[in-house]
Amino acid sequence: MLKKEDVILKNTQLSKKVGKLLFSINSQCILAECALWNESEQIIYWVDIIGAKIQRYCPRTHGVETFDMPYRIGCFSFTPIKNEIIAAFDIGIARYNLVTKQLEWLAQPEKNIKTNRFNDGRTDRQGRFWAGTMNESVANDDNNLDNIVLGNLYCLDANKQCDAKVLNVSISNGLCWSKDGKTMFHADSIKRTISAYDFDTHTTQLSNKRVFATTQGHRFPDGAIVDSEDYLWNAHWGASQVVRYNPKGKIDLVLDMPVSQPSSVAIGGPQMDWLIVTTAKHSLAPERLMIEPQSGNIFIYQLHGIEGVVEPVCVI
Repeated sequence: MLKKEDVILKNTQLSKKVGKLLFSINSQCILAECALWNESEQIIYWVDIIGAKIQRYCPRTHGVETFDMPYRIGCFSFTPIKNEIIAAFDIGIARYNLVTKQLEWLAQPEKNIKTNRFNDGRTDRQGRFWAGTMNESVANDDNNLDNIVLGNLYCLDANKQCDAKVLNVSISNGLCWSKDGKTMFHADSIKRTISAYDFDTHTTQLSNKRVFATTQGHRFPDGAIVDSEDYLWNAHWGASQVVRYNPKGKIDLVLDMPVSQPSSVAIGGPQMDWLIVTTAKHSLAPERLMIEPQSGNIFIYQLHGIEGVVEPVCVI
């Protein structure tokens, strides 16, 4: 259980847009992901996929709570019911109560594909839940995608209909929408590509797929979020950086991190001007962990002149 002293205050000046590191949370997650700010509760949430838990931090009390999950959890969204979430566990999507531990399966489209698990996901502006799967062997071999069952990006709508919307994805990541909800962004990490789609907000139909941004080398696009100016923030796994792209996909700024595996980003805080970054220590060798001991922690930076967009609630 984390204690208040595990929330480490910092005072490091960075840039005009991204200011000081306000504090870090010594969560030491194996694979922290899915950073979310709950506006009504004023609380930061994130998951530890491999640790099979959700954690949340309250800025008012500096307290951190941990909730053990019944399965590994890739992502989740808030619902109108306190402590109830829609979660993409490794084997399917379910409604889950953090306190009562009641679980209701809603969809398990790849339950019989033992190599695949759910990974990144998010709720769209209309309240539908989206989550993507990945083949777990891909992370160990990015040069052999021909002989494995790849993942897909699914949408679960208000009728509990679960349909695949993007097929044959190596590692599904970076899912987010523009402010008006009419553009969807989605990354295939191994292919080092963030794609943009025209998004029909009524039918969920995707069209006009195009490349929004690409990365090179050991720099993989991971979790993403869109801010109030419609700029996209993306965590670059393996590159020790978070990058902000303008609406045309050009780099606006680069935030250097003290760890190599930033994994997801959110914008929240009392004034919606905190940049929240999860990180991971998964797959790092012991000698690497000695160099970057903060891997697996959560970092919160002060933004200047940049605000976030309130996270939609899942209405399923």
